[in-house]
Amino acid sequence: MKKALSIFANVLAWIVLIFALLITIMVFSSSKNNGVANLFGFMPMAVESDSMKPTFKEGDLIICKEIDDFSSIKENDVITFWTTIQGQRVKNTHRIVEVLDEDGVVKYVTKGDNNPVQDDDVISQGAVIGKWTDVKLPLIGKLMDFLRTKTGFFICIVIPMAIFFLFELYKFIVTIIEAKRPEPVEVDEEEIKRRAIEEYLAAQKQTEGAAEKAADKAEAVAEKVTDKIETAAGEAKKLENAAEALVNTVGENISEAKETAAEAAEAIAETADKAE
Repeated sequence: MKKALSIFANVLAWIVLIFALLITIMVFSSSKNNGVANLFGFMPMAVESDSMKPTFKEGDLIICKEIDDFSSIKENDVITFWTTIQGQRVKNTHRIVEVLDEDGVVKYVTKGDNNPVQDDDVISQGAVIGKWTDVKLPLIGKLMDFLRTKTGFFICIVIPMAIFFLFELYKFIVTIIEAKRPEPVEVDEEEIKRRAIEEYLAAQKQTEGAAEKAADKAEAVAEKVTDKIETAAGEAKKLENAAEALVNTVGENISEAKETAAEAAEAIAETADKAE
């Protein structure tokens, strides 16, 4: 939404600027061309009466074009020309009702569509300003007349252009500020999920590895304990055999001692008998 509003503001600002430039060119052009604005051969004219109604009426803006070849001008064309009304030289736009050729000098009889009679003056080619292009903009003529005044020029041209340049200056400053800020790190949910899964799998793998190492170590310890138990059992067996052998030896020695004592006692007894 914010981006769309920014684009709309930019487009509107440029439209205002272009319009202001066109009006400025028209104002300066008309001041240098007897009050007739000329943009690349096209002349916008503000209609000041209803003499051509209903073709166009007072307040409309019509677009005329410079005439390059007067032989193309014919009856029923609408032309703008200089004429004198009540002692003043003014622009007028009427329809040609007749083309006169007086010894090679071409002149035009004109009449307003809304007038009951023809114009008093016959128009020479030198008085013709341009030919109407059949383009009209309703009510824009009043706006053009207002824009040609100092007040209108200031309100509709100077102020909008000032606002435009202030707006562009603001954008330029904002751009510089944004350029100095560190670029924000874009959060990619898919990337975060992928990394989390990878970290989880790595942790699982590490845990499994640790468990395998612990199992291997426990197995090694169990093997050592088993070996020691077996060794101790062997030593115990040896001790048992030695004890048994010792018991047997002692028993044999006791038996022999008993036999020896019995023999000695018997010998003593015999000796005593003989002494009696």
